[in-house]
Amino acid sequence: MPTVRVFVLRAPGANCDLESAFAFERAGAVAERVHVNRLLEQPRLLDDFQVLCLPGGFSYGDDLGAGRILGSQIQHHLFDAVRRFQAAGKLVLGICNGFQILVKSGILLDEADPRGPAATLTNNDSGKFEDRWVRLHATGERCVFFAGCHELYLPVAHAEGKFVPRDQATLAALDSAGQLVLRYANGNGGPVAYPDNPNGSVAAVAGVCDSTGRVCGLMPHPERHIDPTQHPRWTRGPLPPEGDGLAIFRNAVRFFE
Repeated sequence: MPTVRVFVLRAPGANCDLESAFAFERAGAVAERVHVNRLLEQPRLLDDFQVLCLPGGFSYGDDLGAGRILGSQIQHHLFDAVRRFQAAGKLVLGICNGFQILVKSGILLDEADPRGPAATLTNNDSGKFEDRWVRLHATGERCVFFAGCHELYLPVAHAEGKFVPRDQATLAALDSAGQLVLRYANGNGGPVAYPDNPNGSVAAVAGVCDSTGRVCGLMPHPERHIDPTQHPRWTRGPLPPEGDGLAIFRNAVRFFE
């Protein structure tokens, strides 16, 4: 089979593109980091790739809100190119700031509803930047990226990661459709409060996919835990041979095999 090619979209302020590209390469893909200006000049560049990754960081310094500027660029200049990419059966992954971009652009959750966006990502309840490791529960039946995943331990690093649906009916609809694919967990099955839920997300939602399961956004950083030595307790006990996050990238590659 041909090698899977990953398009890692770079923008001013993005700072996780190298790690994301490396994670995909560890999973068996070939990753290319491309600046958004190149894509704006040649939207057809996407046609030669199978996966589009929007990495974490602070695109355009989050000057108008996290992910809002790059999200607006995609919405007004690249929307058709990304929709064509999706229609071809390809994959889109947004990590942290990339998740914010997918939501703000309307790529992840369709904004055609006259009531407005189905959900948004807003300021953490703590009122501060949260940089910590969290336990997560994944539901992989719907989403390509979480196939075979259940319990994950990954770091978060964000100030605007609180998932807020438009209303309870919208939350219930997303839940029943299997689109709430990743949630913060605490290991005992009880209510998930701060700091286990680091931002106060409604229903402890940490990641969402679209109705096809091929477009996904998540707040935690899987690219920061692909090797056991990245685990905060890696010197203090036995660990699996690889970090929990690598499975997410490997699932994307396997999808095309």
